[in-house]
Amino acid sequence: MRILGIDPGLRVTGFGIIEAVGQRLEYVASGCIRSPEGALAARLKSIVDGLGEVIGAYAPEQTAIEQVFVNVNPKSTLLLGQARGAAICAVILKDLPVAEYTALQVKQAVVGNGHAHKEQVQDMVKRLLHLDGDPQADAADALACAICHAHGGQGLGQLATAGFRVKRGRLIG
Repeated sequence: MRILGIDPGLRVTGFGIIEAVGQRLEYVASGCIRSPEGALAARLKSIVDGLGEVIGAYAPEQTAIEQVFVNVNPKSTLLLGQARGAAICAVILKDLPVAEYTALQVKQAVVGNGHAHKEQVQDMVKRLLHLDGDPQADAADALACAICHAHGGQGLGQLATAGFRVKRGRLIG
């Protein structure tokens, strides 16, 4: 199963594609879509177009995207939400299913600690996918989202998270 992970952002949207073969995860591709400065509509279009190209080139079967957290700055949160909406539109226009995960769920699945630092996520992504070097931060977050999906959630393991709660960065029943 080929999974596209997305770390949405208005300036930089990270993407990562992995192949899940049984219990083994294989790196396929990753990178960043950089939006130009200027009008919001043009920036959102660049996200839709860029992800459309990625989907066309790598033919993923499923998609995992990080949910937006509420930031201190409401304007930043709104802009991030719009970038996320553009990313979701790009995916559903290609008829792909979309699974959503919180940053806490992604970090828990990849590092084992829902409060892990970005560097820890990057290091574990590198280890889990047997990469030669550290992936760029936004691409690493997107790959982590795809790994989270492959390890359970709504993906291969069919691990239902309904009815669980998060305590100290861990899912508990």
